[in-house]
Amino acid sequence: MKVLVLGKGGREHALVWKLAQSRRVERVFCAPGNAGTAEDGVNVPLDTDDFDKLVRFARKEEIGLTVVGSEEPLSRGVVDHFQKAGLRVFGPTKDAAQLESSKAFAKTLMRHADVPTGEFKIFDHPDPARQYIATREYPVVVKADGLAAGKGVVVCSTRQDAFAAIDRIMVREEFGREAGRKIVIEKRLEGEELSILALVSGRTIVALPPTQDHKAAFDGDTGPNTGGMGAYCPAPLATPALLDAVDRDVLAPTVHAMKRRRQPFRGVLYVGLMTTPQGPRVLEYNCRFGDPETQPVLMRLRTDLVDVLEAVIDDRLETLPEGLEWDPRPAVCVVMAAKGYPGKYERGLPILGLAEAGRLPDVKVFHAGTKRDGDRVLTDGGRVLGVTALGDTLADAKRRAYEAVALIQYRDAHYRTDIADKALRCETV
Repeated sequence: MKVLVLGKGGREHALVWKLAQSRRVERVFCAPGNAGTAEDGVNVPLDTDDFDKLVRFARKEEIGLTVVGSEEPLSRGVVDHFQKAGLRVFGPTKDAAQLESSKAFAKTLMRHADVPTGEFKIFDHPDPARQYIATREYPVVVKADGLAAGKGVVVCSTRQDAFAAIDRIMVREEFGREAGRKIVIEKRLEGEELSILALVSGRTIVALPPTQDHKAAFDGDTGPNTGGMGAYCPAPLATPALLDAVDRDVLAPTVHAMKRRRQPFRGVLYVGLMTTPQGPRVLEYNCRFGDPETQPVLMRLRTDLVDVLEAVIDDRLETLPEGLEWDPRPAVCVVMAAKGYPGKYERGLPILGLAEAGRLPDVKVFHAGTKRDGDRVLTDGGRVLGVTALGDTLADAKRRAYEAVALIQYRDAHYRTDIADKALRCETV
C-alpha cells in the first residue's frame, strides 16, 4: 500500500522512516515534510490546513493509510474530513482531540473522571486571574488553553512570574489569540516528569514503553519551557507499580470518560505525568505521538507499525501479540536546536556532518526543522534535528547519541548535554 504522513517535524520523520520499513508499504509520502522525510519517503508540497487538497491527493495516489502526525490538523478535524471521504486515517476526531487542543477541556474531564492532577482554576479574563494569583501561597504554572507548539506553559516561581505569564498569554497574545482566550492556572507540582504513550482502540488500551522528555531549554532543567530537548526510552522511573497506577487511575478512567461523553478516543493518547510523593499526577494530554518521545520509541519497535496502526483503526488492537515486540536495548534522542529557541532564532544555516553521523552504527538522525536547498541541508526551525541512538545500556546509548551530535555542525547549534542523566543517576544509587 501507499501511506501518507501529515506534518513536518522530527516525529513525522520517525513515522515515515518506520512505516517505510513495513513489508506491506510500497511508498510513504509526507505532507509537507522536511529534508529527512524526503530521504526516507517522498515529500508532497501540500499544506496540512487544506483538507480538500489532501483528500484529492490521497484519492489520486490511492493512499491506503493516512497517519496524522501533528496536533494542528487534528484539532481542526482532519480525521473527520478523511473519514467522511471514506479514507482510512489514523488519529482521533476533532471532538476527541480537545483533550489536547483545550487545556480547560482536559482539566475539566480530569476532575469529572477523578483522574489525579494538580489543583487548578480556569479563567477567561486576566483580571480575575491576577486576583487569584494574589491569594496563592504556592508556586503555580500558567497554561494557555489552546495549542501553542508545546511552548504555552509557563512555570512560575514567584507571583511576579505568574503575573507576567498572564500578561504574555492573555494580553500580549504571544502564543496566539485563540490559544490565549482562556488560561489554566494550576498548582506547581514537584517531582520528575514521565511520558506515557498508549494506543487506544475501543475498550483496549496498550501502553508503549515509558519515556522521559526534557522540557527545559538548558542543562539541569533550567531555562524556558520548550517542545522537548531530548528523550530516552525506557525510563526506569516507571516502576511496575507506577505503571499499574497509571493504567488504573489515569488511562482507563480517561478513555471511559470520553466514551461516556460520546467522544470516543481512537489513536495514540499521550499522558504527561509528574511523579510526586503522593503518586503520579497528570500534567497534560496530547492526542498524537509525542515529539521527541516518538524517536526513541520507534527506534526500539520491532512490530510492523502498519499492522499496529491498522489494528487501532479497526478496533482489533487486542488481536496483536501481547506487549508488541521491542528491541531490548534502550534508546536516547538528543535534540539539536537553533540558538534562541524557544524564542527567536535564525533559519537557513547550512548543516554539515549529517552523512558522517548517519553512518555510525545504531544511530539515526531524524530531521525536524530542516529543508533542502539543492545539495545542501539548511536549518528551518527551532528544533532542528533529533539525533537518536540505541545502546547495550542507557549509558552506551547516550554515548553513541552524543558521538553523532559531535559530528554535526551548524552555526550556534544548541543542545543539552545531560539527556538521560536522571536515569543514569538512579541506576548508580
